[in-house]
Amino acid sequence: MTGVERLRAFVIDDEPLAVKRLARMLEATGRVEIVGRATDPEDGLEQVAAQAVDVLFMDIHMPGLTGFQVVERLPAGPMIVFTTAHDQHAVQAFEVNAVDYLLKPIERERLDRALDRLVERRAGTAEDWRSALERLAQHLRASTFLDHLASRVRDRVQLVPVDQVTHVTARQRATYAVTATSEHLLDLTIVELERRLDPARFFRIHRSTLVNVAWIAELHPDEDGHLLVCLKDPRRTELAVSRDRVRALKERLALP
Repeated sequence: MTGVERLRAFVIDDEPLAVKRLARMLEATGRVEIVGRATDPEDGLEQVAAQAVDVLFMDIHMPGLTGFQVVERLPAGPMIVFTTAHDQHAVQAFEVNAVDYLLKPIERERLDRALDRLVERRAGTAEDWRSALERLAQHLRASTFLDHLASRVRDRVQLVPVDQVTHVTARQRATYAVTATSEHLLDLTIVELERRLDPARFFRIHRSTLVNVAWIAELHPDEDGHLLVCLKDPRRTELAVSRDRVRALKERLALP
């Protein structure tokens, strides 16, 4: 790529080792200049907005803000390459929408192809990229995330629609999907569910709790000043919000 201006790249991933490895691989190609990196998507978003960035390499599933939410807040300009360790449907969607992806663990040959595509796309308009990203987000939300949770009951499997699930909770080494009237034992861990449930619907408020945002009625402090989420179910269930998730929850709900 002698004589050709290098791509100015920024890397966002909540795993520090993933950021370090990808940045190292990109620099080794000689085709990319790393202008920044972040493990906090909010911090990364601020940095990207404040400088000239050609391409943003970004994980999809991150705490605080997902890759989709970062894209929604990005100023027009940077091209996007998502990185993902899961979901073949997501991989196919990236291909269909002509927005590239890197499947973890990232291979050098695949990275080179991604850079080839980026160079070709750099001449495209910001509007073309924004439109492609919007189609991608819609496709991924429709095809990647679970719309039912499977609960095994003896010799039967009961499918629980996710819109009926008020929250998911982990206790005593088991995970339960809770509805307005019942609880359902699940095979998946809460970490797996956080990745497979649509982040536009479900938010992690505690290491043991995912809440369906549509079921939140109000927020209020308990007698010790800890924030509680009160649900719309008949029991008016109250769920504790861990201190390190309060800010992110308020931002998710657009609260001051």
